[in-house]
Amino acid sequence: MNTAGLLSFERTLWSRGITHIAGVDEAGRGPLAGPVVAAAVIFPREVIIPGVNDSKQVTERRREILFDEIRRYAIAVSIGIVDHEVIDRINILQASLLAMHKAIDALSVQPQQLLVDGNFFSHESIPVENIIKGDALSHSIAAASIIAKVTRDRMMREFDREFPHYGFGKHKGYGTRAHVEAIRQYGLCAIHRRTFHLSSNKQTKNESEPASAK
Repeated sequence: MNTAGLLSFERTLWSRGITHIAGVDEAGRGPLAGPVVAAAVIFPREVIIPGVNDSKQVTERRREILFDEIRRYAIAVSIGIVDHEVIDRINILQASLLAMHKAIDALSVQPQQLLVDGNFFSHESIPVENIIKGDALSHSIAAASIIAKVTRDRMMREFDREFPHYGFGKHKGYGTRAHVEAIRQYGLCAIHRRTFHLSSNKQTKNESEPASAK
């Protein structure tokens, strides 16, 4: 799908007079370490940024460029961060939803409608449309996925300087073979999620991720 094709959800809402539409997505459900980060993005009507797509389909270098372009052309951009300690306490699904709520609350413009990646999110006062694989179907959600991914990757590069034995700058906390071997050699560091198995990257207590989780 080309970038213009990612505006179908937004155009349906614009045709109803809904102008402030926030795309919402998160990054960091699957890693063994670090926070989960969510972002919310509101664009002006009919604004299209070429190359915006699901962050997993965009190279790291291109994401950095798009990050700046999204911030330049959006009406509002915000992030929400939930750290590893809260993830361990309330489980990764609830932490991801909390990060999304934090991002929405931080927007400088009040959204009239939320387009959210996945199928679990609800909001007490703003209408929500949950879209499975929304980061590949909605321009607003795709932009949010890029903002969240770049923000989290930058955080993990900072953690790499603090904990150099684990390679966070390369794998960003995901359970790669090199990361697992480093854990076995050095043990867990301060930002590791204690409730995640090395083998499955799932939690050992509370709720595990739904099948559609990243």
